[in-house]
Amino acid sequence: MYAYIKGKLAEKNPAFVVLENNGIGYLINISLNTYTKIQSETEVKLHVHQQITEDAHTFYGFAEESEKQLFQQLISVSGVGCSTARMILSSMQASDIQQAIVSENVALLEKVKGIGPKTAKRMILELKDKMLKMGDGKGVQASSFAHNNIQNEALNALMALGFSRVQADAGIKKVMKAQPNINTIEALIKEALRSM
Repeated sequence: MYAYIKGKLAEKNPAFVVLENNGIGYLINISLNTYTKIQSETEVKLHVHQQITEDAHTFYGFAEESEKQLFQQLISVSGVGCSTARMILSSMQASDIQQAIVSENVALLEKVKGIGPKTAKRMILELKDKMLKMGDGKGVQASSFAHNNIQNEALNALMALGFSRVQADAGIKKVMKAQPNINTIEALIKEALRSM
């Protein structure tokens, strides 16, 4: 699992970059938001999400950790894959995406290529509560993802301990419902283990 890759930009365009690190060129797909932030740079640090499929290992890179976190929230929705999530992040600012989900603005989400009414409603249904917990519903800041990041870290830890994603997710949700102010990974993992 890669958290970030730092290096020299060997190639860049609005869809992807080739980031050279220690003589290896990593092809990393990016959103237009990330491209805007790095277009004048020669060396960058990109937070990456790696998608492993039967026939490919694909990297998606983000200039900011908060954009990566939002990307991971989007792909957690059934019917939203990595390409669609990148399209969403290229079509709208992160704060606009969060606001559209919180305000249940189906019409705005549908304007993104590849998002139909059913997918837009599913995104709202599955992400609205998470978005409200992450911030004030007005904008996505790096710090607004801290609480959700704790949940993601705990989920990964429980899966590493041998629990299925479904079991781990159910345990974490149960704890978060009972103790919404829990704020450390360790405490969340311990409580989730007790509840499963």
